[in-house]
Amino acid sequence: MTVKPLPPTDLDDILTHTGDAFASLRGARLFITGGTGFFGHWLLESVLQANRHLGADIGVTVLTRNAAAFREKSPHIAGDPAITLLDGDTQDFAFPTEPHSHIIHAATDTVAANAPALAASIVDGTRRVLAFAQATGARRLLYTSSGAVYGRGITNIARIAETHPCAPAGADSYDHAKRTAEQLCIDAPIDTVIARCFAFVGPHLPLDQHFAIGNFIRDALAGKPIHIKGDGTPRRSFLYMSDLAIWLWTMLATAPANRAYNVGSDESVSIAELARITAATLNPELPILIDGTPTPGAPPATYVPDIARAETELSLRVTIPLTEAIRKTADWYT
Repeated sequence: MTVKPLPPTDLDDILTHTGDAFASLRGARLFITGGTGFFGHWLLESVLQANRHLGADIGVTVLTRNAAAFREKSPHIAGDPAITLLDGDTQDFAFPTEPHSHIIHAATDTVAANAPALAASIVDGTRRVLAFAQATGARRLLYTSSGAVYGRGITNIARIAETHPCAPAGADSYDHAKRTAEQLCIDAPIDTVIARCFAFVGPHLPLDQHFAIGNFIRDALAGKPIHIKGDGTPRRSFLYMSDLAIWLWTMLATAPANRAYNVGSDESVSIAELARITAATLNPELPILIDGTPTPGAPPATYVPDIARAETELSLRVTIPLTEAIRKTADWYT
């Protein structure tokens, strides 16, 4: 099925905040893994918008497991002459012969059969991308890591800063594998920036997978009760995808080398509050069903970033409030 392009107002907003970043990238050749997924659509459409309206003249090679499927799904991207699709997997792709100046390693494996296989795909894929970075002479690499590197079930703090202890590298889990991949990138002979990505909302967010906000939007659009299987107390935050694109392009172009930044919103809401906000924004008459009962005195688990480092060092901000982000996402899907 062919998907809709992103809203032009969102793409224009990205360019408003990334003019300097794209000026520094003018004439660059990018290599992007994960370019056909949730993050990838936003990166590719925004770089093409920069080519059209800012004269950025940026070429992009996109690694994808299924180029034919992407051409069918997103012809408005795949058909642009600035885009070259490369069939392959991060763990064993053939190196393109043309030089690339910048790499965005944003691939997220969703097909591994179990945790050890998933961890191996993350680490081995990163090793392969770094080998290509050296072979192609790339100057800069942006690695989209995850807030999961801090571990799960964090309590007794409102927001998680980059100085919070990370999971130890090396174990066979997603959290540890992302931390191992970070270290591989830092140790490589290339200027690397680490984006520790938390939770996001916007067009292309899957509504039928394990993302609470996507499930809530799906149910609200369908007129069904919003169902919370837990007790609704865990705290989360959600950054709209145009802000994510602004942050990632800024980091690739201007962030100090070998530095990690949290990427996300610092507007903390509980899952129960998120359900109520989603219903109030999209369908106020919807009932909200919560299966569990909060344990008195138990601190809620937190997955909310402290973004002071990105704000202070890179002048990055959250510009789209949560209610607007929910509305924009729902509008794109209808």
